[in-house]
Amino acid sequence: MRKPNLPQAPAHSVPVYPAEVFTATDGANMGDALSFADELELDDTYALSPQARPVQLAIQVLEDGFEIAAESPTGVPGAALHLDCALTLMSPDGQTTDSIVVVETDGTGNVAQIYLLPLASLTPRTDYALVGIDTTKAAEKFAEVACARFTRGTHITLASGAQVPIEDLAVGDRVLTRDDGPQKVRWIGQSTVRAVGDFAPICIRAGALNNFNDLVVSPDHRLFIYQRSDQLGAGRSELLVKARHLVNGDTVIRQDGGFVDYFQLLFDAHQIIYAEGIAAESTLVDTRTRATMPDEVTAQLMGNAATERGSAGLSGLDVQETLLNRPDAAELLRKASTR
Repeated sequence: MRKPNLPQAPAHSVPVYPAEVFTATDGANMGDALSFADELELDDTYALSPQARPVQLAIQVLEDGFEIAAESPTGVPGAALHLDCALTLMSPDGQTTDSIVVVETDGTGNVAQIYLLPLASLTPRTDYALVGIDTTKAAEKFAEVACARFTRGTHITLASGAQVPIEDLAVGDRVLTRDDGPQKVRWIGQSTVRAVGDFAPICIRAGALNNFNDLVVSPDHRLFIYQRSDQLGAGRSELLVKARHLVNGDTVIRQDGGFVDYFQLLFDAHQIIYAEGIAAESTLVDTRTRATMPDEVTAQLMGNAATERGSAGLSGLDVQETLLNRPDAAELLRKASTR
């Protein structure tokens, strides 16, 4: 069964704050809204407006950058987006939060809007000291949120049928894929991050999706579901579902707190592999995720015909979030895949 040849990866929806609701309460820019890196000063203090609420910004990944997706409830669809800088904010208790400054520009290249994309929750009426401004790490931070990543201890099915913890895999090992049979691992990435906000992993408890053991993955990691009956009303049997959209506080939970070891698996093409008995995607190489990988790896793969065939990222199989906005979504998918 071949993957569809589709034009682009799906849009990513992220929670952001418009700059005007995050203002300096002390320091050189006191009274001013958040701005881009050139106008920011270290040690200034910022706070959210008391009534501030995050809004959803849908970001479309292009071959050479990003734009606001057509379905975005925030911003002007089609407007260019630029990742200006990564910020480190420190609360009074000494906890730090990473954030990204995202700039929307108009047709003439002028700034139309500035957004703050926090990578963990921010609390209104709390003063945050600006302790870090990095104009080189924004793309990497943005990529880390989107990457399909497994956690330490996850058992991956090899071509032989053996179940091997992901940390014991090596480049060249042959892994069983759904569409292309045995495929060699081309690159393995590893990182350790604080398990907070968008970096807190999602635990799919044993049996929740007919999995053997608990499966713990990054929030945006997409799982492949084959429905024998269309329980969700998606209009097709093959689905890709982000782990974060299945959280129900019971069989699928967010593991917030401490640190987590994440692993990425890269093949010659984007693949569906098997982890703890669940079909799940490997790392997709695109404009957003490329920043987490060595240049020599992406240069080799982007010129690979197999990579080009898989570059659409199975986007035609993604399920609309509105269909998953129900507490029994995981149970419906479990039943649908076993009937």
